[in-house]
Amino acid sequence: MKNIDFILKRRSCRDFSGEPLREGDLEILLEALRRAPSAGNIQPWFFYVVKNKTIKKGLAQAAHGQNFLAKAPVVFVVCAIPRISATSYGERGRTLFCIQDTAAAVENLLIATTALGYGSCWVGAFDEEKAKKALNIPEHLRPVAIVPVGPGSISQDDPTRRQISEISAIIN
Repeated sequence: MKNIDFILKRRSCRDFSGEPLREGDLEILLEALRRAPSAGNIQPWFFYVVKNKTIKKGLAQAAHGQNFLAKAPVVFVVCAIPRISATSYGERGRTLFCIQDTAAAVENLLIATTALGYGSCWVGAFDEEKAKKALNIPEHLRPVAIVPVGPGSISQDDPTRRQISEISAIIN
């Protein structure tokens, strides 16, 4: 694929085979997370890499019964560290920048999984407290996204998108 195709062809996967990741690919995915841009290069994030079946089931329950999570060989839980952003940027860092930064990391993860030929899905619908409990996440971390990753069936259909003219304005 051309580089831009990794973005244009990315689709959510909710049908994982359960097969493991290839040797070395987990490290590539972690590097993609680590290389995401962040406000002031503060990097206010922490990434849990979950392989444990019991914990993956707990995360699926925290995600309102999205059981496909537990079938992926690896589930990333992307957490923000609001106090780190607040140190430099005050309340805006605590409430916005750390969320934007983790969102950038998640997008890097999604694109990297596509480039490696895996499926992934950005899961934002979950109960934060239940997710924290499933992983025993400390209070200073805020889980922002759960991302299952692995081999699976990925639809090649193009999802419906709004027209560019509906979502943008070019100002000359």
